[in-house]
Amino acid sequence: MARKPRGGVLREESPAVEPIQILHRAARIEDAFHAFREGRARRRGLRPTVIPYAGYGGKGWTRVLCRVLLVKPAKRDGTRVRNVRGWRSFTSVPVNEVAVTIIAGGQEFHVTSDRGGVVDTRVEVDLPFGWNTIQLKTDDSPTVDAPIYVVDPKVRLGMVSDIDDTVMVTALPRPFLAAWNTFVLDEHARRPVAGMAVLYERFVRAHPGTPVIYLSTGAWNVAPTLTRFLSRNLYPAGAMLLTDWGPTSDRLFRSGRQHKQESLDRLAREFPDIKWLLIGDDGQHDEELYGDFARKHESNVEAVCIRQLSTGEAVFAGGRSTVEERGDGTNVHWLYAQDGAGLSDQLTELGLLPTYPG
Repeated sequence: MARKPRGGVLREESPAVEPIQILHRAARIEDAFHAFREGRARRRGLRPTVIPYAGYGGKGWTRVLCRVLLVKPAKRDGTRVRNVRGWRSFTSVPVNEVAVTIIAGGQEFHVTSDRGGVVDTRVEVDLPFGWNTIQLKTDDSPTVDAPIYVVDPKVRLGMVSDIDDTVMVTALPRPFLAAWNTFVLDEHARRPVAGMAVLYERFVRAHPGTPVIYLSTGAWNVAPTLTRFLSRNLYPAGAMLLTDWGPTSDRLFRSGRQHKQESLDRLAREFPDIKWLLIGDDGQHDEELYGDFARKHESNVEAVCIRQLSTGEAVFAGGRSTVEERGDGTNVHWLYAQDGAGLSDQLTELGLLPTYPG
């Protein structure tokens, strides 16, 4: 844009220079290691493949989630990666800066995977309310389907649920939990929390159109395993918001708590008219996070359900939460019980669940 200085001579303004982002040393080391592994994998004939995750959306927009990994050409339909068990899910090679094409509503959108091979993007497209299927692909990979749940603007209730010790029993010391879940267990070796699947199913049946969001500090590596676990144990389908392991551009370790906090704040912005049923446990930071969220966004919280860990589970979790304020200063209902049946009874008393016949 031209600007006229005091002397009356027009001169061209210098364009704004974007600041150069300097990555944390750990991030640079991680990038170099990924580049080395990617080079070896490509020489062995592995090719990029999109691993789709369930997303969600609203009127006129959709949040698309997927990851790009290198797999053998014989299994480029994604079957190999979706069925990976234990430590193999961690050793899969992610591919960064790969162009991914999103095909939705008769339109094409072009995005790029991030440092961990993850695509988490919002596209402006109109899709029918309810479950939809979109397509994802790279230039040299087959097209895969991704489920998307589009929320009807008339819906007024939603559900956000933690995973570890809320829908499935972990009973492991927190420092070893992530490694154990990733390197050792598959979905057959995980035990669901008693009564929680029934509670969730009753809630979504009582409130048609309810969006279900599973929010966890777990890594995207275990998303296929967690999805199979939820399906196998009859939990309602929903989008899963996980995070990525390793350093970020400005810190050595990613903050799981920050991930949850930012995800909740984003849901409040995206669905300002929805009141959420927040479900977690008293062995992590769920009470504190939900309490902070309730104070900031009271109009977006219907109730908070906290599953109380057993004595043994609390020991493994490093003790129970010591939060005292919780939702003080708000009209949000806080419910506590050791299983889904106890929480269901209290939700029934609040009128959020129907009474059992007879």
